[in-house]
Amino acid sequence: MRIFEYKAELWLPNDRHDIFAFFADAGNLETLTPPWLNFEILTPQPIVMRVGALIDYRLKIHGFPVAWQTEIRQWQPPFRFADRQIKGPYRQWHHEHRFETKDGGTLCSDDVHYAVPGGWLVDFLVVRRDVKKIFNYRRQKLMEIFKVK
Repeated sequence: MRIFEYKAELWLPNDRHDIFAFFADAGNLETLTPPWLNFEILTPQPIVMRVGALIDYRLKIHGFPVAWQTEIRQWQPPFRFADRQIKGPYRQWHHEHRFETKDGGTLCSDDVHYAVPGGWLVDFLVVRRDVKKIFNYRRQKLMEIFKVK
């Protein structure tokens, strides 16, 4: 199984504790997810974020309904957390979020390792482009929310 990697960084002019608090509210994931995915959190909220927390979602990928469940694998406020897919469209999905105080604000880093059915060809033709569009949307929303000019 081939593992692919996607990395993203965004500097926000806010304190790391405030940024982490935003991400610690699982409900904000709906805000950061593009509307074309019809994303919905199914787990009753508020969700207590901690190692072992399970979160269920429903979304549509290219019009096909998908059930997705993630587990919080690491939880180290206000520095980092990581989640992995338990059920969903990927053969593997592991996403680490890191928050570093830098230049009077916070550098937010995402490191995603994933595997897809169909391997490199499916990644090249569809998945990589989709992941990039989703993270670009997320970037724009975070810049709006935290008032980056």
